[in-house]
Amino acid sequence: MKRSSSTSAPTRARRRATLVGAAAIATTIPLVLGGCATGSNPAASSVKSISVLDYYNQGNDKVVIGKTLKQCGKQIGVTINRNVVPGANLVQKVLQQASSRTLPDVLMLDNPDLQQIAASGALAPLKDYGISSKGYAKGVVSAGTYKGKLYGLAPTVNTIALMYNKKDLSDAGVQVPTTWAELKTAAAKLTSGSQYGLAFDANATYEGSWQFLPFMWSNGGDEKHLDTKGTQGALQLWTDMVKSGSVSKGALNWTQADVNDQFIAGKTAMMINGPWQIPALKASGIDYGIAKIPVPKAGDDSVAPLGGEVWTVPQTGDSAKQKVAAKVVKCLNSAKNQLSMAKQRYTIPSRTAVAKRFGQQVPSEQVFVDMVATARARTGELGAKWPAAATKIYTAIQSALTGQSSPADALKDAANS
Repeated sequence: MKRSSSTSAPTRARRRATLVGAAAIATTIPLVLGGCATGSNPAASSVKSISVLDYYNQGNDKVVIGKTLKQCGKQIGVTINRNVVPGANLVQKVLQQASSRTLPDVLMLDNPDLQQIAASGALAPLKDYGISSKGYAKGVVSAGTYKGKLYGLAPTVNTIALMYNKKDLSDAGVQVPTTWAELKTAAAKLTSGSQYGLAFDANATYEGSWQFLPFMWSNGGDEKHLDTKGTQGALQLWTDMVKSGSVSKGALNWTQADVNDQFIAGKTAMMINGPWQIPALKASGIDYGIAKIPVPKAGDDSVAPLGGEVWTVPQTGDSAKQKVAAKVVKCLNSAKNQLSMAKQRYTIPSRTAVAKRFGQQVPSEQVFVDMVATARARTGELGAKWPAAATKIYTAIQSALTGQSSPADALKDAANS
């Protein structure tokens, strides 16, 4: 889902109340925007500055994105006035800005949020500015598209995979698992003393849903119909591993950052996590490996969720500034900047050709390159209705893993809620 790390999150999980409030505000926005559509004259004086809003407010992300934005501003000939906010506050702030006609010139959104904001009428189609999605991974295009129109593009993206401690597996005589049966067997063999075989994030936020999606999708599960055998089988797998003790019950409360901490501390031999954890893994000195998330049976496709943030051009009513804002979005998505940011941020370029070059230059992350190529957008099936489905998924996970309901009953309840 969204990018998650010790300083930020691929699921920067916002509270349900925030989404409900944001949705209520969104219903009023199209009328408000309609009143400011005429804006400034395109022939207005030369644009000198552009405002940007994003949620990269900490650590390496803040520095790298800031540096790249500054370079783009210099290249285009404008000053970049950047405002950063916590991820949990971004959507609410954007909807309020749209209502008060104070939208920024360039807006970054977590890719699952694009549908909601585009539906409000707050974004301009990128085609209007000659920006094409040609050459981008299918999932990237899907994540940036609403009702057939492209509204956002992500310079770099991410997903999740199976990470494992090579020494732990070698000492236990365990091969890297590729199927669910192998995963259950490996996790059981690797569980000893204070160490669990596998760790994942099953908390009651979008992160928990995001981590579950590869298992659900690879088994034919469908977010439109949660109480199917495919999704039941995936939730049964998770439930079985927690019940057997191969996965700690702490997973019910862990974030992805917590999962990584468990791995680094030697409390788990394998984990489900993403490339944003690599800096901490390198610093720990652990000899780790990366593999695709195991599939139900040999020959099945491992389907991963697409994480990452898209950059958009809001409908501010100032056509001159919107044209310049589009140049900023295009600059961020240049092949050079995609490759540079991917290397610095441990993400994957969204253009397939650039991703291929990245894999050649950073072979240790080739698994993520391969998975991103076929990764699925969370909003691909449900669009703006995805947040409601994500909430139902993590609610069912919590119910099943705590033993309150069987996986089948938990999903049936979720589907009917």
